[in-house]
Amino acid sequence: MGTHENPNVPQIGTPNKKGQIITAPEEIFFNSPRTQAFLTGSEVIKEAVKRSSVDFSVAYPITPQSEASSLVGELYADGYVGDYMRGESEFAVMGQCAGAAFGGARVFTTTAGPGTLRAFENFPMWAGARLPIQVVFTVRGVNSPLTIQPDTLEIAFMLETGMLLWHAEDAQDLFDFMMKGYIVAELPEVHLPIGVICDGFFVTHTKDVVSMTPENVALPHYNPYANPTPVMDMETAPIRHMRDPFIMKSNYISYMTHASWQLEVKAAMERSRKMTRKLLNGLIEVENPDAEILLVSSGTAVSQSREAIRLFRDKGVKVGLVKIKTIRPFPKEEIREATKNAKYIFVPEFNVAGWMAREIASVVERNERVIAGPHVAGGMTMPPEVIVEEVERTIARMNKK
Repeated sequence: MGTHENPNVPQIGTPNKKGQIITAPEEIFFNSPRTQAFLTGSEVIKEAVKRSSVDFSVAYPITPQSEASSLVGELYADGYVGDYMRGESEFAVMGQCAGAAFGGARVFTTTAGPGTLRAFENFPMWAGARLPIQVVFTVRGVNSPLTIQPDTLEIAFMLETGMLLWHAEDAQDLFDFMMKGYIVAELPEVHLPIGVICDGFFVTHTKDVVSMTPENVALPHYNPYANPTPVMDMETAPIRHMRDPFIMKSNYISYMTHASWQLEVKAAMERSRKMTRKLLNGLIEVENPDAEILLVSSGTAVSQSREAIRLFRDKGVKVGLVKIKTIRPFPKEEIREATKNAKYIFVPEFNVAGWMAREIASVVERNERVIAGPHVAGGMTMPPEVIVEEVERTIARMNKK
């Protein structure tokens, strides 16, 4: 692994071409003064990119991320993003992102729903090639009949791509996760793509108060030489794996090559836990951990769960919350510890599949405690009263049995 620094790239303590001072990440995240702004999630994406020293971004319109892509284009016009272009399709966008990352650029893009599925083949390729690209998934429905409404089903497709996946509850999470995501993804011992997920419309098109870092400071630039594979070296794994004929053959060497590299990608994801815990103040957040009833989920479902807990409190019922921040790596030990005393574990989700409930049931002891639901899908909201009703009805039925 090299440590070469590009003399043409501003270093910490010096200004970039827009006058932003390149600042150590921990100084920005934990010590810089913050000011409040009232922004939509799409505007938050723009503000995070503005402070992230992004070299290259590719855009292709799909609701609900089109506005964010357009705003990143404005950053390019203003000189905050190195290069910006529109791709021919979602699949083309992700291939172009890969080319830029192979060349040593810090890359950003966005997609959603059917766009995610059309681009899908590229995501495990990114992971196998150890490309620390960031993509914001503004998740939406993927089913027919066509819908543009919020739904988290597409996350289920992403779980085993080899990407880091962080799920933002709100616009504040989105802002922080985007900037912190680059720092974790680009660690030499990690060096994997990262998907920062927010729920379409619920976050992208809703205004919220966000605590912003100063706009006159920016993250250090990506150093492509401090990575586990030399930049564009066609004689070195994993790039060589993509072109050598032997790797496509049915023989023991091919099997072992692929198997060992998949295991290395999984190991790199595990190595991300240490820094992620530090930057996100843990992989989960817990309220009332001693409660018999726990609501456990990620994304917007967490916000609805908070309101449901308030309604339960008015009824004199103590209910706890486990907010899951990172889906990959999945916080197995943390969830197991946080739920050890619970009698009921409810998992509200904005999809019909219940993939989060399955994930939780796979790691907790006595997983018969895990109740998948309530579920809403297709763009429906989840009023906190729906959560309360589901919990009360389910517990009454279980007690009756």
